[in-house]
Amino acid sequence: MTAILSKTQVHYLSVSAEQAGQRIDNFLQNQLKNIPKSHIYRILRTGEVRVNKGRIKPTYRVQMGDEIRVPPLQMTETETPSVPHAGILAQLSAAILHEDKQLLVVNKPAGMAVHGGSGVQYGVIEGLRALYPDAPYLELVHRLDRDTSGCLMIARRSSMLRRLHEQLRTGQLHKKYVALAAGRWPNRCHTVDAPLKKNTLQSGERMVRVTEDGKPAVSQFKVLRHFPEHNATWIQVEPLTGRTHQIRVHAAHAGHPLAGDEKYGIDDFNQKMRQLGLKRLFLHAQSLTIDLPDSEYHLEINAPLPPELQQFLDKLQ
Repeated sequence: MTAILSKTQVHYLSVSAEQAGQRIDNFLQNQLKNIPKSHIYRILRTGEVRVNKGRIKPTYRVQMGDEIRVPPLQMTETETPSVPHAGILAQLSAAILHEDKQLLVVNKPAGMAVHGGSGVQYGVIEGLRALYPDAPYLELVHRLDRDTSGCLMIARRSSMLRRLHEQLRTGQLHKKYVALAAGRWPNRCHTVDAPLKKNTLQSGERMVRVTEDGKPAVSQFKVLRHFPEHNATWIQVEPLTGRTHQIRVHAAHAGHPLAGDEKYGIDDFNQKMRQLGLKRLFLHAQSLTIDLPDSEYHLEINAPLPPELQQFLDKLQ
């Protein structure tokens, strides 16, 4: 049920068992459909939203029985929620790789955010909610960078969301990516174990750095093919943790930043790749494997390399 807010009254929302596990921003967007996302993010950033009388971070995941305090806030008559246009909805519909009662897997297009906010009107999750208006529950299991394509999981049950989060935390859910890196990566399978910490620059840009006081982060890299003529290596990557920008920062930390990476890459290498026809970050979430033995749920999904990346790879070969 959607809540209707008053300009002058504080409102309280409670979390049901089915809603548990959602991020607080997603929970509020689902409950307060008449409130712009920008307003929701603002009251979260300023600490006006309280959970069980305490402050929380925007990344907090609601729990069953939580009491959420929402300050007086109302959408003006001229404001309307953003809805993805028909072309985006058609693109998302064609990108669905798997669908069952518990899970959706989408081959996310590069350039599309996974959710709205921070100047982005809408993303994959808003598009899917528009495609499935009667679905009682649709929540992102994980995230992909805006410029990264490939397998993206969306839970259709809170129980599935909790189980997949647990598998991600314990390393039981396997995700593999393919990427093009600068230079000649060593032939042996290479593990980068380097803690990562998020930083926000004065410009507001978010950067991730390798630092001793960061969160643990481990990525395994495997060489698929060298391209000596272009000083590049096609690699496969399996992140054993799920930190922001993890693969991109670990590749750069190893001395082999990814092709097309404007944030962590090498300008000369990126320019050379652009001249050869690369117009985006060469990073693609190629596959995922889910195994839930107690419920006999097993799923292996592969997302084909997008045509623009496949054509570029063929050109290098």
